[in-house]
Amino acid sequence: MDSFSPADLKQIRKRRNVIVAIQLLLALGFIIRPANYLSREGYIFYHSYYADVMIPFGFYFLLSVNEQLMTFLRNWKIRAAVVFTGATITEVLQYFGIYALGVTFDPLDILAFAIGTIMAVLVDRLLFPIIFSFWEIKK
Repeated sequence: MDSFSPADLKQIRKRRNVIVAIQLLLALGFIIRPANYLSREGYIFYHSYYADVMIPFGFYFLLSVNEQLMTFLRNWKIRAAVVFTGATITEVLQYFGIYALGVTFDPLDILAFAIGTIMAVLVDRLLFPIIFSFWEIKK
């Protein structure tokens, strides 16, 4: 197991704080339910796909919390594959009538999972390294 310097630990704490903030913001989207303030079409769209996009987005970052300790998670491609595959498996189980985080199969949910995963990768790999000097992990 890697040993961490005080600077590494500070970086890890800052990253975790950002990830916790992401999770709290996503949770607010479920708690506040902005769909209640949208048109009928917006309301239906929100309830149909918000979770299908945001849960993979948030789960990708939850996996990022432990990437310093679990070396296989350091590769963003692995994290993205785990998230997308896990979400897709739940949808396939629904197709076969097995309750897995839902009961209704919708092939567009798989597209929403892909969108959420791709958004997380773009934020992780392109946006956050620009915004946060501590985001990049030294291998």
